[in-house]
Amino acid sequence: MVMGLFTVLRDRNARVYLTGVIVSGFGDSAMLLASGVWVKELTGSDSLAALVGFCAWAPALAGPFLGNVADRMRRRTLLTATSLVLAAVMTAPIAVRSPEDVWLLFAVLSMVGTGTVLMDAAETALIASAIPGDIRGDFNGLSRAAIESTSLLGPLIGAGLFTVLGGPAVALLNALSFLLGAAAFSLIRVREAAPARRPRRNWTAETAEGFRYLWRHRTLRAPVVAGGCAMAASSLSSTATYALLDIGLRQPAAFAGVLSSVQGLGSVVGGLATGALMRRVPARVLSVLGLTLFALGALARITGFLPVVVAGSLFIGLGLPWPLISALTTVQKETPDELLGRVAATASTLVFAPTGLALLAGTALVATLDYRVQLLAAGVLGLTAAVLLAITGRPRAVPPAGPNADHRPHEADAAKKG
Repeated sequence: MVMGLFTVLRDRNARVYLTGVIVSGFGDSAMLLASGVWVKELTGSDSLAALVGFCAWAPALAGPFLGNVADRMRRRTLLTATSLVLAAVMTAPIAVRSPEDVWLLFAVLSMVGTGTVLMDAAETALIASAIPGDIRGDFNGLSRAAIESTSLLGPLIGAGLFTVLGGPAVALLNALSFLLGAAAFSLIRVREAAPARRPRRNWTAETAEGFRYLWRHRTLRAPVVAGGCAMAASSLSSTATYALLDIGLRQPAAFAGVLSSVQGLGSVVGGLATGALMRRVPARVLSVLGLTLFALGALARITGFLPVVVAGSLFIGLGLPWPLISALTTVQKETPDELLGRVAATASTLVFAPTGLALLAGTALVATLDYRVQLLAAGVLGLTAAVLLAITGRPRAVPPAGPNADHRPHEADAAKKG
């Protein structure tokens, strides 16, 4: 594992990209936490504070449409330009002073969410060109570990900065993080060909082309659906946390921070171990292992025995990154460059869109049923996804992505790899 990480860090593009991901991710996680607190302090409304997360998440539903942009531009240019635009956008919250100004915060977060979806599609496509294929598994794992580490530290720094200096200071920190991210992305060395000239078709038809390619490509569809199941199960498990603490463990709500930190630690370790595992087992097997570990962790929480619950949080953290990284790596490997932005954005929507729906369902379940029913449902969903992924047959050849595209050589390769 250590040798794989050193190999990644010796690659200049990998170092530069990871720097951009860390600084921009740190600012985003700090701002998201501070925004919820900011709205709560200004309005006193729990529901409006919760709307902060929805504004940041909702643009993921438009991922397939936004992915078209990543296929119409050079990806490095798109990453740099979007980061600069978001840096400017993040200066707007400085004007927020009263409850009447809260709409501006929601608008800014929605724009940041949209930009994040666009950047995710561009990043996935750029990595396929800028990072050598033999280290891509290690790289994707290290990237996931970096993201998890920022989500551990960012909220703490954001909360502290908000308490001392207020919301505008956190917004400026996020703006600075976008500027630094833009600088890092601009330094990536990659020769990108000009986007292929395509027949003029409407936006919906081009979006459907990316979705159709993913859905008909069995090698892609299975890990992407498994990733969506993992995120849905994770949401069901997380919404049961406070009931678990109150009823099962008899611990204060603040103890959720301990469980969250243990899970975050597991995610960092799981991300770092990904590359070594992917050199030994196929991506599909890694996804099955991750789903199984997650399911065991969710079921361990049912016991109500503190050491077992803590161990379960560690298992959840270890297992959850593997289906996500497996899906991402498979998309990069199996998708032709001219479709990669659309397919990557569609895959992200299929993986992460269930998160919001499962959060809503979990919130309703925990209010009406015993929290153990919810944890059982999360565990069963994880195990079911693992079993179905394990028994899926060999991939079949994929039909062409569209009437004017011919990907037959690529599809034959995909069939052979199955």
